[in-house]
Amino acid sequence: MSNLLLGLAVSTVAAFALALLSAVAGFGGGALLLPVFTGLFGLRVAVPVLTLTQIASNGGRVWFNRQHLQWRIIARFSLGAVPLAIAGGLLLAHAPLAPLKRLLGVFLIAVVVWRHLRPHPKAPSDNAFIGVGAASGLGSALLGSVGPLTAPFFLAKGLARAAFIGTEAACALLMHAAKIGAYGSANLLTTQVLLLGAAMTPATLAGAWAGKKIVARISDRAFVILVEAGLIGAGLLFLTGLA
Repeated sequence: MSNLLLGLAVSTVAAFALALLSAVAGFGGGALLLPVFTGLFGLRVAVPVLTLTQIASNGGRVWFNRQHLQWRIIARFSLGAVPLAIAGGLLLAHAPLAPLKRLLGVFLIAVVVWRHLRPHPKAPSDNAFIGVGAASGLGSALLGSVGPLTAPFFLAKGLARAAFIGTEAACALLMHAAKIGAYGSANLLTTQVLLLGAAMTPATLAGAWAGKKIVARISDRAFVILVEAGLIGAGLLFLTGLA
């Protein structure tokens, strides 16, 4: 019992801290929470629990930035993300995750390098986000979180600060809702998963609120630097196997 309470206390503190990080940078909390939850609960429990906390975190970010949402991008992203998130959720119990994580790590670091080699890339079309959503939906369902995968596309589209954070969160929220349905069909939403997700929801919402207060105080340039630092950090975590 004491081990369970200690694990819950650690995971709650981590959920608050990383929800705050996600609210400031627009992503990254899920990628960093995954190794924490995996160490505490095991991968098959960690991924559904992480999804429940991300629903709370992204829901808070959507609400706090609701006046800046880009609905055309959200709609197209969801067209690709929802069906692939369902498919990935059903595959979770059997998929080999390690090779996919390392490939994702290489991609994230390469994106930052590419952004500096081409500092003024052509903005992706709205329809390009259908493909972005499809890749994100499948990867997120298998790995728990691939928020850093989508960040470069939202940045290239010209979104920053509240528009970036709110729009990315709305896209992720719809995707995570689809994943929960798939996890339920695959019998991964156990009583333990549901209780852990519910216990961490208040801390996650509090972190999203605190992050909203911080992001209003930083410049657009500082915001982009923070996002790129998060991309590199997440890439290294995936490459080293820590996430």
